[in-house]
Amino acid sequence: MRKASLRRTCAALAAVTSLALAATACGGTTKEDVANEDASAATAGKADPNAELKKGLTVGFLPKQVNNPYFTTADKGGEAALKELGSSYKEVGPSSATDTSGQVSYVNTLTQQQVDAMAVSAQDPGALCTALKQAMSNDIKVVTYDSDTKPDCRNAFVSQASAEDLGRTEVQLLAEQIDYKGEIAILSAAQTATNQNTWIEFMKDELKDPKYKDMKLVKVAYGNDDAQQSFQQTQGLLQEYPNLKGIISPTTVGIKAAAQYLSGSKYKGKVKLTGLGTPNDMRKYVKNGTVEAFELWDPAKLGELAARTAVALASGQITGKEGETFTAGDMGEYTIGKDGVISLGKPTVFDAKNIDQFNF
Repeated sequence: MRKASLRRTCAALAAVTSLALAATACGGTTKEDVANEDASAATAGKADPNAELKKGLTVGFLPKQVNNPYFTTADKGGEAALKELGSSYKEVGPSSATDTSGQVSYVNTLTQQQVDAMAVSAQDPGALCTALKQAMSNDIKVVTYDSDTKPDCRNAFVSQASAEDLGRTEVQLLAEQIDYKGEIAILSAAQTATNQNTWIEFMKDELKDPKYKDMKLVKVAYGNDDAQQSFQQTQGLLQEYPNLKGIISPTTVGIKAAAQYLSGSKYKGKVKLTGLGTPNDMRKYVKNGTVEAFELWDPAKLGELAARTAVALASGQITGKEGETFTAGDMGEYTIGKDGVISLGKPTVFDAKNIDQFNF
């Protein structure tokens, strides 16, 4: 009754004012009231691991950017899982990977449309919080995937792999390729991307190890997950640092653009490139000698796990608390870690020996 009442109120307000104002109005009279109510909404209830999975749910997927090949693959994984579970899938989102305000409006739209759960890849760690808390106060389960927001702004975060594993292994991959010597750079996505920044912090920490004493990180550049910008940033890095030995790009758009630039330049085979990419994007660059090895998780599996987590939350099997377990279909059993984090698993390293075994 509370859920229906809140939603009718929100819908009525939305008819006479903007979605953003309606979301604020439905949350309470002060920021403190909103925070207190929403925090209790996110943690209320007790998990029943034996609860039957509900059917007929609607789960909205909100990627950082629609029509981005990576998120298309991930969201299709979510769509397939929801179909199998007897629930409905919908996708909304901005066309730009840096349109944070657009993401906020889409969260508000999904809230007004009364979805049962939403899976969101956050462009900014804090910008979506008010809108996401409003969704939770309307009994909508919130799962973040790929890129997290603050823990109190969602029920669970489906992580691609351990952030520490991803950050450290990318440094290790590049170090092996450049014999642990030389200047290196990082080509990231947006400066506000939480996943990118977390991985980069672990990269920097890994570089403190004495075995990397002859390696130097000279710059972190940002291509904003835009192919042209990332291409230009790669060109700029090599002009600014002519002795550069390697580049790490922890973004599928960035590493492909960097590989495209390197493959047509005098730096091909001389400046090493690694990071996170998809086999289909990187196959030709591995085969033509531009890239030796890179890594990634299976984005379709990431989307599938996000969808299954959303349904488990909406069904009451889990609440997002540390230590809770649930079975994600054929993917097996998962345990929720600290701060509601669910790790997909270890990243896969792709090279000339195995890349033809994968198609995504």
